[in-house]
Amino acid sequence: MIQKFVTERRSWIIFYVFIHLLMVFVAFLDSAIPLKPILYIVFLSILLFSIFLFIRYQKETRFFKGIDEWENNLDLSQIPQAESPFEEMIEKSVYKQTELLRNQFNHHQLSLEDEKDQLLAWIHEVKTPLTAMHLIIDRIPDEKTKASLTHEWLRVHLLLDQQLHQKRLYFIENDLFIEKLDLHTLVIPEIKTLQSWCIQKGIGIDINLQEREILTDAKWFAFILRQLLTNAVKYSNQSDIYIRSLKKDDHMVIEIQDCGRGIDPRDMTRIFEKGFTSTSTHQDHSATGMGLYLAKKAADSLLIQISVQSTPGEGSTFMLTLPNRNEFVKITGM
Repeated sequence: MIQKFVTERRSWIIFYVFIHLLMVFVAFLDSAIPLKPILYIVFLSILLFSIFLFIRYQKETRFFKGIDEWENNLDLSQIPQAESPFEEMIEKSVYKQTELLRNQFNHHQLSLEDEKDQLLAWIHEVKTPLTAMHLIIDRIPDEKTKASLTHEWLRVHLLLDQQLHQKRLYFIENDLFIEKLDLHTLVIPEIKTLQSWCIQKGIGIDINLQEREILTDAKWFAFILRQLLTNAVKYSNQSDIYIRSLKKDDHMVIEIQDCGRGIDPRDMTRIFEKGFTSTSTHQDHSATGMGLYLAKKAADSLLIQISVQSTPGEGSTFMLTLPNRNEFVKITGM
């Protein structure tokens, strides 16, 4: 800030120094003017001017320091009170711009809330005919047609479910209920949902749960499982998917292993990014790039660590490392 102050007052300082040098130069040329008293006066003047600059620095930079340290949010209480007319001009401009941004923020917030409510209402409305469609499909006698329609129905159902949770994800802290759960009761419904798809693709699911009691939120943990299982089924054919649970370093670890096409090593660092699909199968238009992203976001809110190991052509293993009981204090304190 000192450098900026000196730069701002540079022309004044240069002019002041020039005047005093001129006085000394005139006294040096004119023998009628005593040089020593002039030098003494110049010395006192410079001393007083330095004290004056120090005082002005403290006074003038206080307001601008507050502006510089301001966190650029909509809280104006951090900005010091303006004292000079120029500071008042800046303060007035900042207040006007902040008020404008606050009004725009509130307007956009209300618009987003309204859009979210409309979308959620639409999703719930669509679920009714979707349920009726499923009942109609169940009564179709032709098994081949029934399996094909069930698969397409499941795709729509999963996309709607994904969209629903995507909109709720921004307010997940208000929707969490941490409780003791039986992992088996969470896994089985998700497998049953994907059963017709698994049969169509010739996929078997092997469950080996050494540890069954978990502490988490049922709805959001089921959503994470759903996304990982959907991915496993989607990229597998005529193979098995393994679901295991075990204890590692005082943490429950749940593994979902498939024998599908695997993940390219260059994609490993990007699979949880929003909208990322794949660099090796970029032409796959059925991929949305949202499943793993949403699963990771929900897992972060539940303090669950997601890691993955994969070999191209051999399959992938996703591991969910659940927090221990003490770590849940961070969630329950939200």
